[in-house]
Amino acid sequence: MNVQHYIGGEHVPSVSGATFTALEPANNEEYLTVSAGQAEDIEAAVAAARKAFTEGPWPKMPAQQRANVLRKIADAIEKRDDQIAALECRDTGLPITQARGQAHRAAQNFRFFADVITTLGEDVYRVASAQLNYVIRKPIGVAGLITPWNTPFMLETWKLAPALAAGCPVILKPAEWSPLSASVLPEIMEEAGVPAGVFNIVHGIGEEAGAALVAHPDVPIISFTGETTTGQIIMRNAADNLKTLSMELGGKSPLLVFDDADLDRALDAAVFGVFSLNGERCTASSRVLVQDTIYEEFVARFAERASKVKVGSPDDPATELGALVHPEHYARVMEYVQIGIDEGARLVAGGSRPDHLPVGNFLSATVFADVSPKMRIFQEEIFGPVVCVTPFSTEEEALELANDTRYGLAAYLWTNNLRRTHRLAQQIESGMLWVNSQNVRDLRTPFGGVKASGLGREGGKHSIDVYTESHIVHVATEDLPISRFGVS
Repeated sequence: MNVQHYIGGEHVPSVSGATFTALEPANNEEYLTVSAGQAEDIEAAVAAARKAFTEGPWPKMPAQQRANVLRKIADAIEKRDDQIAALECRDTGLPITQARGQAHRAAQNFRFFADVITTLGEDVYRVASAQLNYVIRKPIGVAGLITPWNTPFMLETWKLAPALAAGCPVILKPAEWSPLSASVLPEIMEEAGVPAGVFNIVHGIGEEAGAALVAHPDVPIISFTGETTTGQIIMRNAADNLKTLSMELGGKSPLLVFDDADLDRALDAAVFGVFSLNGERCTASSRVLVQDTIYEEFVARFAERASKVKVGSPDDPATELGALVHPEHYARVMEYVQIGIDEGARLVAGGSRPDHLPVGNFLSATVFADVSPKMRIFQEEIFGPVVCVTPFSTEEEALELANDTRYGLAAYLWTNNLRRTHRLAQQIESGMLWVNSQNVRDLRTPFGGVKASGLGREGGKHSIDVYTESHIVHVATEDLPISRFGVS
């Protein structure tokens, strides 16, 4: 199968003819040839998107018309739910049941932002009877969207929906390890009536296609989801053109369990929070902090549950944990397993390839107990089905442990003490906190992190803020006094 770029409404190969191959995570066999974009391909995509911005109807279209197109995109996605899930499953190694959920969420993204753009008001300020000030939201221009390899289709739509809703033509640069599901998007956009040049895809390696997109002077906004080191590089490279940046980066999210919590539900949340989506999720609860009075019981139950997590072929509906996305990433995760053992953490579950899966990037659900904050597996993002469990004694110690990483994306708190909930909610260093809940997010709420987990917020009207500029108009309704310079 061959996947090309999509520029100006046409499928095109790279100018240089360069390609790369993608591997199927379940067996690491090559199954896809993809055009490898470089600076000249980005240049062509920017030209098409820029023309759509300056000459096309999309940015000037009434919000209701754009919303109608977004709803048609959602319809087209839903019509292809099974196809998209199957592609995502094969491309990423995600279990098919979880891939179906991601496809459904993708359609929701477009419907949601169709509603947002038609109901979002603009500000007006009246200065007595003398002046009227009003704010116009204007699309910022061509938007560069750089997406990660985990749950790629859903995360692509997470950026595409608000950017298109705001009136911005877009250039999508999918992750090179999981480019397949994005290949469905051109057909969907054409079916929904998106004008040529408004939606563009350039595939390729991040250091080539991605870097060219970040550096291009006619792309004023970059939205990036990925790991922190790449985010730092993007920030440096975007500085020359003072681009707007929205970046959701790495995470090492804590899940705190106090001895007054509902332990059965806390255990369910801990197991799901780190092993769903193969553990390859930015908000994974990869550090479980448990009060010492219930620590040994919790560790034993956690290890037992982890040992029963079904690891299997991604296309098997019974599979709960599939194949990691790429052999390079698999090797990295396995290296962290060895690091944990070498550092003296107690391996209580997993840590190796399941015997019944001799090929592919498979790892059993892995649990380390007695992990100290000085260990690398406590501090560094592993991004796989590996979790650290650490005891604490007091609320103060729990807070110190929760904040003792460079990251601050998400956190989870399990306690039935209302005062403790509000105390910790204000002190845990994270962009988002769930209390007595798994990761269930309303699309209206802001999403993003603090510290090394990113900058900016997306979600609801916050996403529209990212892709628009505020243009303020001051109109005098009376003759205001003007100081007269240069008169005797």
